[in-house]
Amino acid sequence: MCRNADGPARAFVRSPCLIQWANQAHHCADFRRKVAGRGGDMSAHYAFGPQEDDAIIKHRLLTRTTTTRGEPPLKKLQKKFMSFATEVEKDADNISDCERLYKAFLQEINTFELPLLKSKAVVDANLREKESFNELQDEIQRQILQAQTDIEDLKKQLEQSKIERQHKEECEAIRKMISLQPPRSETEKLIADLEKEIANLEAENTACIRTLELRKKQFALLLHVVEELQISIDDEQRSIADELRAATEEQKMSIEEVSGGASDAMAVD
Repeated sequence: MCRNADGPARAFVRSPCLIQWANQAHHCADFRRKVAGRGGDMSAHYAFGPQEDDAIIKHRLLTRTTTTRGEPPLKKLQKKFMSFATEVEKDADNISDCERLYKAFLQEINTFELPLLKSKAVVDANLREKESFNELQDEIQRQILQAQTDIEDLKKQLEQSKIERQHKEECEAIRKMISLQPPRSETEKLIADLEKEIANLEAENTACIRTLELRKKQFALLLHVVEELQISIDDEQRSIADELRAATEEQKMSIEEVSGGASDAMAVD
């Protein structure tokens, strides 16, 4: 019967809940040692070293012992069970003792079960918290990926906004240049006046060209007339010169004849 009682106890000692609790206690002990190490060498104030301290804490968690001198609850439960089993195996009339030991054994079981239930509740809470943390981590990771995607989209939108802003600035510059110009009606009126003036100038140019052509023809005719007149004048001058020359020669001849006759008359005289 002792072996039967020891079997569940060993199974309980090897349960994952207590092992996890022991690991947590080990981390707490490490943290406590680090804090103690920052404050200086405090090992002289304790009866155990760091390694023994970890072993003692783990042993207390596994055996549910609250003090170093206290008896482990599992051994107390084993003793209660052994006392009850020994009393039951007796042949004497000990119903009252068996009942008393049975109640004490049940009370010890309840006392031993209460920390187990607390530990199970703590483990379940830790598991739920771990699942919650995992879900939160997944959600945070999803939000990070979504934020990265949003950042890429916002970068593209920023580039597009820069291009649109550049276009708007160019349009604004063109609008300012246009606003400096006169209104469209005035421009159209000015263009119409200029076109009308150009048409008038073209008409005047055409008239001038025609007049110039006419003047060219008239001047050419005038030159031709002047040339013919010059030729006729030259001819007349040559004829006059010839006539004068002939008259001069005739006059000379007549003078010579007159002078010759006079000399003959004088000779006769």
